Amino acid sequence: MTLRGFATLNIWADDVAAAADWYAQVTGVEAYFHRSGPDGRLAYAEFRLGDLQAELGIIDRRFGPPGGASGPGGAIMHWHVDDLEGTLTRLLELGATPYAPVTPRGEGFVTASVVDPFGNVLGIMTNPHYLEMVGGRSGG
Repeated sequence: MTLRGFATLNIWADDVAAAADWYAQVTGVEAYFHRSGPDGRLAYAEFRLGDLQAELGIIDRRFGPPGGASGPGGAIMHWHVDDLEGTLTRLLELGATPYAPVTPRGEGFVTASVVDPFGNVLGIMTNPHYLEMVGGRSGG
């Protein structure tokens, strides 16, 4: 099990459109990806930021994990891992407790998260974008 690097930082908002507008103002970058929920409201907006084009995703709070924090501390930082199921099993063996189950997010993106023994949420994911970035930086 190796945490290979920051993959996606998800934050929650009751109004994703307003949050995306605010982050666009803060960063000077517009969200490059949007997804609407079943009611037609914007449910997800994603930015690529910084030198490594790190992902910041804003998710409608309605789709957060049951019992998840509704205030500060509600963000989940996901680390890219090559073997999501194996890493999740190992984290649980080491004393972490489940937070959000393995959840396919589309086109190779799969997330899960646990609470470490110290009360912190640790997100893990498979993320094709991360692998593309690493491959491009190392020459293949």
